[in-house]
Amino acid sequence: MAVTLCQVMGFLLSLLGVAGVIAATCMDQWATEDLYDNIVTAVFSYSGLWRSCVRQSSGFTECRPYFTILGLPAMLQAVRALMIVGIVLGAISCLIAIFALKCLKMGNMEDNIKATMTLTSGVMFLLAGVCGIAGVSVFANLIVTSFFFTTYTEGGYGGGVIGGGLGGSLTPRYTFGPALFVGWIGGALLVVGGVIMCMACRGMVPPEEKRQNYGLAYKAASHHTTVYKADTRSRPAYDESFRAQSMDGRHSNQQYV
Repeated sequence: MAVTLCQVMGFLLSLLGVAGVIAATCMDQWATEDLYDNIVTAVFSYSGLWRSCVRQSSGFTECRPYFTILGLPAMLQAVRALMIVGIVLGAISCLIAIFALKCLKMGNMEDNIKATMTLTSGVMFLLAGVCGIAGVSVFANLIVTSFFFTTYTEGGYGGGVIGGGLGGSLTPRYTFGPALFVGWIGGALLVVGGVIMCMACRGMVPPEEKRQNYGLAYKAASHHTTVYKADTRSRPAYDESFRAQSMDGRHSNQQYV
């Protein structure tokens, strides 16, 4: 019962982690404009992995996708790749974990196979969580670097951490958006769920000592049975030959006398 509860808990936490990583990847508010030193608050800009957006005080929001791939910074492309790899690993792990649940009966699947599948899904959940946390941390490092090295610019608006600033004014500083915290929480849930799944794998297989004792007892019983059968079959033939020899000896002695 404890093993099943541990396995189900790890699966549910990992499932929530996968959902968090997917939500963070799709969100646009990875970097939001810092309004602490900004006097003009009529325009609020934020950016994500796929597009940058501008929201006016009237409520109108305009988003501009990144139409290029080669023109983007290498670190942003690395963040995209890490988040996509984390999502793929998490999705595959969820499918494996569903079939590995001990509370679900899938034909004649043995506990050893389910234990192996549980361990595999746990390791993949760990890798997915590491990819998600690494991707969010790399983007957070980009925000911190851009925040402390913001300089005066005369260029036009470029959109967030990867672009320029407002013409004739200071480039707007960007800080951590809600998507970063969602990604960190999702990655942490994936790591915790993967660890719990790996711990549940140990309780699904009997210890080696018990399995060896079972094997020795079974061999001893089968060996004893074969010896007993061999003795029962050979004993009458031995008795008859002994009796025949003794009778022949008696007859020969009588004839000699």
